[in-house]
Amino acid sequence: MKLKSNAVILFQGDSITDAGRDRADFYGNAGYPAMIARILAERFPERSLTCLNRGVSGDTSAMMLARWEEDCLALRPDVLSVLIGINDTWRRYDSDSPTSAEAYEANCREALTRVRKALPDCQIILLEPFLLSTDPAKRSYYEDLGPKILALRKLAREFGCEYIPLDGIFAEEETRCPAEVLSFDGVHPDVKGQAVIAREWLKRVT
Repeated sequence: MKLKSNAVILFQGDSITDAGRDRADFYGNAGYPAMIARILAERFPERSLTCLNRGVSGDTSAMMLARWEEDCLALRPDVLSVLIGINDTWRRYDSDSPTSAEAYEANCREALTRVRKALPDCQIILLEPFLLSTDPAKRSYYEDLGPKILALRKLAREFGCEYIPLDGIFAEEETRCPAEVLSFDGVHPDVKGQAVIAREWLKRVT
């Protein structure tokens, strides 16, 4: 994926993207969007790239879709990066508020359709929701998360998106270092886990 000069890069998602961002400057303290923004500024200073973070902690796909006009389309990104879905699974187990794979797919499809209609030249990167093995109690979540991952992969093919298979990437990463180094709870990446996401994202842009 080629980043053109003066491109606006928008990061969307839940707490993994939010990463405790300062709402005044749109970056998290140690999240992958901030890491990516710093590296892009160093790598391509002549391109005057603008990175925006609109991740919101706790968001499901439906909640993200509800703010799509203001927090996505109105910003007119040239590159849109989306990581959403783990809360669609987690809320089933901690709040008895399930989101079916079909509803998740419909929400993501609507978001992508609106982008393609309003911003036909926007490049889209979809990041796969994931779990790490830090918390064994969450391993059963794959019953719910697995079909959502398959739905997102289908949408990536259908809409011609760049796709980053983070669940598989983190599974591979865990063969090289303990899961506890990557995430304290199996859902939220620590600094090293966030760096893995940034590394994989940056592999796909030039």
